[in-house]
Amino acid sequence: MTKQNRNIVFTTIAIENATDKLIEKLCKRYSLKKGEIVKLAFQYLVKANINPSDAPESVKSELAKINKRQDDIIRFIRNYEETQLNPMIRTSHSIAIKFDTIVKALETVILSQLEQNQEKYNSVLHRISDQFSKHADVINNQGEQIGSLYQLQKNDNTKLLKLISLYSELATCGVMEGRRKENLKAEIMNLINEK
Repeated sequence: MTKQNRNIVFTTIAIENATDKLIEKLCKRYSLKKGEIVKLAFQYLVKANINPSDAPESVKSELAKINKRQDDIIRFIRNYEETQLNPMIRTSHSIAIKFDTIVKALETVILSQLEQNQEKYNSVLHRISDQFSKHADVINNQGEQIGSLYQLQKNDNTKLLKLISLYSELATCGVMEGRRKENLKAEIMNLINEK
């Protein structure tokens, strides 16, 4: 360390009394020597890229600049919301409403068809029962088969109505309901894959 100190060349600068008092005040406050404080001050000016001849700007003007930038960002976000997000939300909502209307119309058509088919099945069962009343064993066997088919069809119809209901719920899910959509899709896939 002593070798390094021997190589350092010290110079002096002339400063006025007021500046000297300011330097001494700073030296006391930060427990530094005059040479150290001057050295650190110059390093700070270089590092911060500050021109000492320029008058420093006030805190008020800096805060005003920051506030203006914040206002610009808020204006941009609001504009983006108005021009991009709100039309997308309105469009997706109208699509969901149309899809819901279509699904409900399909549901009523399917239910009416099911009722008509049920009436046809009932009339066929009565005819079969009347024609084969003499053959009780055959009728019982056929009745059991038709009953199981009816149960299968009833289960299929119930499954179909459940699928329609799930698709309707999926259609009415909003843009932000991603988790609900995923749950509905999984439920639909489980119902489709169910035997």
